[in-house]
Amino acid sequence: MSRRLFLSLAVFLLGLMGLCVAFLMLISGQQGAQAVAIGGPFHLTSMDGRQVTDADFKGHPFLVFFGYTHCPDICPTELFQISQVLEARGNDQQIKVLFITVDPERDTPAVMKKYLSSFDPRIIGLSGTREETNAVEKEYRVYARKAPTQDGNYAMDHTAVIYLMDKRGRFASAFNVDRPPQVAAKDLNSYL
Repeated sequence: MSRRLFLSLAVFLLGLMGLCVAFLMLISGQQGAQAVAIGGPFHLTSMDGRQVTDADFKGHPFLVFFGYTHCPDICPTELFQISQVLEARGNDQQIKVLFITVDPERDTPAVMKKYLSSFDPRIIGLSGTREETNAVEKEYRVYARKAPTQDGNYAMDHTAVIYLMDKRGRFASAFNVDRPPQVAAKDLNSYL
């Protein structure tokens, strides 16, 4: 099995495990936000150099996706699908999407801005120091680690879940973009 396929499979399985935990908590009758305890305060830098916190995004539901700009397949695919959902919503500015890097050593605000220029402008790239990144990963229960590659560089193994946060910044559910964009876009209406 190729390393790339193995890494993709590992990331998929980690994301699936996270979804299973969230699903089990929800069907057990517990409130998702309190029972699952995903999300929380963060302090990061946006791709335009502004300092932002979780409070900047409260008041409207928002999506959060963790990834990195050197990702060969999963991250650009997910960001493309998110862009399609946003496009299906038209000019609606109520839904924001946060793309938080798990690779702050390479993903500076300038790198994030250039990378995200290929996707919907409502996707906001966020990066921080390694300590800030570790803190937000902990709040969102994200798994991320460097995986050396044969060329002496590295890839990042990471959780590949899109988190839907409600107006108060609490976890509502994992958001599925593997469906027609119009259906996913309509699903967001129930959180407005």
